[in-house]
Amino acid sequence: MMIVRGIALSIRYALAASVFLLPGIPHIVRAQQSEPEKQSRDPREVQPERPTVATHAGTVAPNWVELEFGGEWDRYPDGSRVLSFPANLKIGVSSHAQLNILATGFRGTPSDAAVRGVGDVTFGLKYRLIDDGPVVGDFAILPAIKLPTAPVSRGLGTGTTDFSLLLISSHSFGPVDMDINLGATHRSGDGIEAPKTSSVWAVSAGAPIAGQLGWTGEIFGFPGTSGPAGAKPIVALLTGPTYQAAKWLAMDFGFIEPLTGPQPRALYAGLVWNIGKLP
Repeated sequence: MMIVRGIALSIRYALAASVFLLPGIPHIVRAQQSEPEKQSRDPREVQPERPTVATHAGTVAPNWVELEFGGEWDRYPDGSRVLSFPANLKIGVSSHAQLNILATGFRGTPSDAAVRGVGDVTFGLKYRLIDDGPVVGDFAILPAIKLPTAPVSRGLGTGTTDFSLLLISSHSFGPVDMDINLGATHRSGDGIEAPKTSSVWAVSAGAPIAGQLGWTGEIFGFPGTSGPAGAKPIVALLTGPTYQAAKWLAMDFGFIEPLTGPQPRALYAGLVWNIGKLP
């Protein structure tokens, strides 16, 4: 399930999440804005998608670069432990589009604690289709492709090319932001290393507590899959505080608790850094 979760993060963090977002990877609260306000938003201001699996419909300003990076410690039901380090580089392409480049480093896998390395790389393009819609709010799509760049023999990759699509609906209710994601992934291959099809859903919310301190909570799930690599459905809770240290830097930490299925218990921490504008 490590592979599946990672895939979700990449399609969030994100399929939500990704999409290897092995780690589910809180949102700093985003005030609802009109289209002129969005266009005039300070491009230096971070737009965290960490640490939830779900992503929001917002995009980085054109030609600006933002990095999301974190660490996650997973403890599986069989006692195995895994450290993962997901990273998502976000580049603004236009006022409504953002390129995502995602990869995750691993220290150990559920089958081999000695494994070290980087997993498969995912490329995605988030495109916002609707701003402030009456039902969908801010609505975006995130198609993505995961390439088989990591060795299957070491348990770091699936050896498959994955095509994913994530639907993203973001809303603001006073001080509370809510994001709803629904996505699906289709993989090449024979289904032995990873299911040929899988899906993800996530509902997250974030709100301010005091000053720059906020809190994020999320319920996410991976419906059951079939085939040789099939797995039981997963539903889990993610929650924790967020802190915006500066306009260009936000931090987060918290835990993930399984509600059903083979999702590992986890602790996570990370940051979102607005690096600056491309030359």
